[in-house]
Amino acid sequence: MRAVVVTTFGGPEVVRVVQTEMPEPAARQVRIKVAGAALNPVDAGVRAGVFGGAGERIGLGWDVAGTVDATGAATSWSVGDEVVALHYGPVKPLGTHAEYVVVDTDAVARAPRSVDAVAAATLPLNALTAVQALDLLELTPGQSLLVTGAAGAVGGFAVQLAAYRGVSVTALAREEDAELVRSLGASSFTTGAVEPGSVDAVLDAALLGERALEWVRDGGAFVGLIPHTAPAPVRGVRVGEVQVSPDGARLAELAELVDQGVLTLRVAETYSLDEAPKAHARLAEGGVRGRLVLVP
Repeated sequence: MRAVVVTTFGGPEVVRVVQTEMPEPAARQVRIKVAGAALNPVDAGVRAGVFGGAGERIGLGWDVAGTVDATGAATSWSVGDEVVALHYGPVKPLGTHAEYVVVDTDAVARAPRSVDAVAAATLPLNALTAVQALDLLELTPGQSLLVTGAAGAVGGFAVQLAAYRGVSVTALAREEDAELVRSLGASSFTTGAVEPGSVDAVLDAALLGERALEWVRDGGAFVGLIPHTAPAPVRGVRVGEVQVSPDGARLAELAELVDQGVLTLRVAETYSLDEAPKAHARLAEGGVRGRLVLVP
């Protein structure tokens, strides 16, 4: 089968499509025939060597939507089930950018029924990151949240999920994205003019760090998206970082919210598996709204 890998670090030019052996599921695992697999910034980080793994063959891709093709022992999934999953791990021999991938059963959820597999492939990593970040913030209905990078994939899900929970959301994004973030549920919009100490919490999807921390009230909460990069806590602000983890049960809840119309899935462009280097080059250009999706 074909799979997208890197064997040396660098730019989009180091991305390769290779022939490799079909993976076999062990106990409590399933094999998924991939119908769509999103390309995320973390894949660019893996490609560039941010997570290490020099000298290894590293498979790319974390998100997957497709059909269960084979099962190991001790699983409730059946061949033919349409599913989504998060295949966690920056340094792994085979990722989801492949024709088939094996994942643990507890990372798998039934795919949303209301969208196709290409759209469903944009859900797992970014929506799980958003909901797990919101869980860390521990906001209650009526409290205020500022989401930086609100037009991005994680930020957009965070806006929708927070608004669904009854939180008052201010979206920080570019002026041209004002209509988009308001459509996602933001009650107010800013390009960066925020009063210090004016919100209960910040979800920092744009990685602004200390600048965004200043906007949180004394005793509020701040969550960043990259481990070990959050600013030092000040003024009693509780500071944390989300490290996304696979969670099939939670992913099933998010898929249901897609079907209820609470969450919007955004596909920017699609590429064939053989066009993976081209997709990486497009991601590197920036300005992508939604996700690039590889379709084997």
